[in-house]
Amino acid sequence: MAIYPNLILDALKNVRYPGTGKDIVSAGMVEDDIKIEGMKVSFTLITEKQNDPFIKSVIKMAEQAILTHADKNIEIKGNISVKSKQAPRPALAKLLPDVKNIIAVASGKGGVGKSTVCTNLAIALAQKGYKVGLLDADIFGPSIPKMLSAEGSSPMLVKKDGRDMIIPINNYGVKMLSIGFFVRKDDAVVWRGAMASNALKQMITDGDWGELDYFLIDFPPGTSDIHLTLVQTLSITGAVIVSTPQAVALADAIKGINMFAGDKVNVPILGLVENMAWFTPAELPENKYYIFGKDGCKKLAEEKGYELLGQIPLVQSIREGGDDGKPVALNTDSITGMAFNELADKVVEAVDKRNRDLPPTNIVQVTMR
Repeated sequence: MAIYPNLILDALKNVRYPGTGKDIVSAGMVEDDIKIEGMKVSFTLITEKQNDPFIKSVIKMAEQAILTHADKNIEIKGNISVKSKQAPRPALAKLLPDVKNIIAVASGKGGVGKSTVCTNLAIALAQKGYKVGLLDADIFGPSIPKMLSAEGSSPMLVKKDGRDMIIPINNYGVKMLSIGFFVRKDDAVVWRGAMASNALKQMITDGDWGELDYFLIDFPPGTSDIHLTLVQTLSITGAVIVSTPQAVALADAIKGINMFAGDKVNVPILGLVENMAWFTPAELPENKYYIFGKDGCKKLAEEKGYELLGQIPLVQSIREGGDDGKPVALNTDSITGMAFNELADKVVEAVDKRNRDLPPTNIVQVTMR
């Protein structure tokens, strides 16, 4: 039996792409490069994107279709290659080439106001004229869209250098991406670790971040797969650890410090931020009530030899600003606005010192055993 290209194409029309239900020939997935050498047949399949999740099963179905509908003696297994229409992502070492500093804002536990600190720090830096990006890496509890008055926003996709790129939402002079832009706000994100990590990687690698002086990453609380994904993907300049003064929070903050500063990760600690350092009622602005303890984070910083970057008071306007999408750092004349302005100055100083004194951070390498 003679083997010719149309015989192969007719057989491949029986293969349907799982993502669309169309047969792969009419969908334009079969390259015009069918090569026949005796009984050996080879050709190329074209995918829309890199790392197509269905391509392995499509190859197996294509092999079976040719053996079933063309000739059972055709040598096809291992002879189907794949290429993508989309340009490949840059290597990890070349990710975000126009970003000068990547800052992790982290905490050992939840409920210490880490996202509030991160958001207001981003605003304060932007108000000083710096180009600032903000990534909400808290996949399971994204709060940045609400805090920056961007709920309901949908990032646009643009074609750039052959790749589909996500345009970050820009508000208050801060570029931001969050999983909260891609799911309905009332839906729970119930994903396995690998799915969450892949979503996070896509916001980093496919985000059109452009030139940034500071790229702040709001880490999820604790230590998890997400933390590992980030230090394996990006060369992080340094970490800012947020804690309240109370002993329980400080114990977890130490775990966060140890994760970054450990030999395997080795991300420099830029300093600590004591959030909710004291309570000040609006009607008594001079009064300070140390409801979570006094100077706990300050003492920890002194004990560990780290810089205390700031002490942020607990006032009603911080909660209101976060809920209303108007961060308190926008009001530079308020008590908290001035506190975040000073924090921004301290972070800039700490980053400059770190860059003068230390070599660039290496991406964490994974060793398989």
